[in-house]
Amino acid sequence: MKAVILAGGQGRRLRPLTNDIPKPLVEIAGKPIIVHQIEWLKKYEVREFIAAVGYLKEKFIDNLGSGRKYGVHISYVVEEEPLGTAGGLKNVANLLDKEEMFYVVNGDVITDIDPTKLIGVLDGSTIGVIATVPLPSPYGIVFSDSRDYVILFQEKPVIRDYWINAGLYLFKPEVFKYLPDRGDLERELFPKLADARKLKTVKYCDFTIWRSIDTLKDLEEAEKIVGGNV
Repeated sequence: MKAVILAGGQGRRLRPLTNDIPKPLVEIAGKPIIVHQIEWLKKYEVREFIAAVGYLKEKFIDNLGSGRKYGVHISYVVEEEPLGTAGGLKNVANLLDKEEMFYVVNGDVITDIDPTKLIGVLDGSTIGVIATVPLPSPYGIVFSDSRDYVILFQEKPVIRDYWINAGLYLFKPEVFKYLPDRGDLERELFPKLADARKLKTVKYCDFTIWRSIDTLKDLEEAEKIVGGNV
């Protein structure tokens, strides 16, 4: 199985850290985010990686090389101008059009969820499967009784009635017919596949770590979580 890591973005909300390095190379618990991803997927027999890179592309090659030091092989596909996640994925089509299926992961996600659960859901009627996780509240939740007395306070609970995109996908090569040359998966691809009833989801509850690294606060919190599980 091959995996594409979408790593072309500029990570503006993590500046100044991303002034000199791309976001997937920002370190958490002593390792770049992308190395955590490689080690995670390697546990599930992924040995072939395609890094879809753009911003500061040379930094990936300098830091990761061929992937040999991690026991994997890494290929690089460069976008010369920003293409978005959908355009970035389409840009690697020629390396995946012979595959039965392949993983795609956003380059800013830290997780330990089991990606193989997606495989059993990708049936003959579907083109893609999205991993979803319960919505983590960024705020504490206050519960009160009918007389407005506070009866419970939960600090940043997980809200299991709502599910969010976990940044991990499984696709068939047929997906490339639906991808624009430029744009994002969430806006350009997923609505099309959903309307055509060709997109499914797997809901994950049994994991220790899931974090999307968008801001410095996310980075600090991920450092605590990942550092405590190393």
